[in-house]
Amino acid sequence: MSLTLYYHPLSSFCWKVLIALYENDIPFTPKLINLGDADDRAAFLKLWPVGKFPVLRDEQRQRTIPESSIIIEYLDQHFPGTTRFIPDEPDLGLRTRLRDRFLDFYLHMPTQAVVFDRLRPSDARDPFGVTEARARLQTSYAMLEAELPSAGWAMGEPFTLADCAALPALFYAQKVEPFGAELKTVPAYLERLKARPSVARVLAEAEPYFHMFPGEPG
Repeated sequence: MSLTLYYHPLSSFCWKVLIALYENDIPFTPKLINLGDADDRAAFLKLWPVGKFPVLRDEQRQRTIPESSIIIEYLDQHFPGTTRFIPDEPDLGLRTRLRDRFLDFYLHMPTQAVVFDRLRPSDARDPFGVTEARARLQTSYAMLEAELPSAGWAMGEPFTLADCAALPALFYAQKVEPFGAELKTVPAYLERLKARPSVARVLAEAEPYFHMFPGEPG
């Protein structure tokens, strides 16, 4: 099998790539990496010294591809399927990439800031940074509420890279900063995403690990 995905089933950015792989039934070998295991960590750092998930290895082309958005675009180019993650129409393609970047920078990253703060020792926590991250999530929710269509997917009718990014971003964001009652479109969109077969498969595979997600510090 040409493709190997180095990942962890709780990683939000890994979910993005898994959704794309499952969406088009692309064969691959999953390689779960435990960074707490010295051998796993050493092998992964040899492949990608930055040490961030996910990483795709294409043995046939002798390519190592990091970064979730780049991996999905690589799959679109070299393993095309029924679902095209980057629309061919230039303006829609650009807007799809923008929404992907928005979701990663303004939902994914603030969520990770809150989660990582929970993992710190109590005397090393950053309350100001957490407050700032929560405010950014609220701003992002409001923007999505105004911009998302009331039906279909993030960019309208086609399922795209933006939807691959949206599921993990929204799924984890609402765990650290719950949706308010004023939001209607965003929660409904998340429920549509969760019902899509490729997404449901990712969530089912991750469920045994959900207990590892850090809760609010005591």
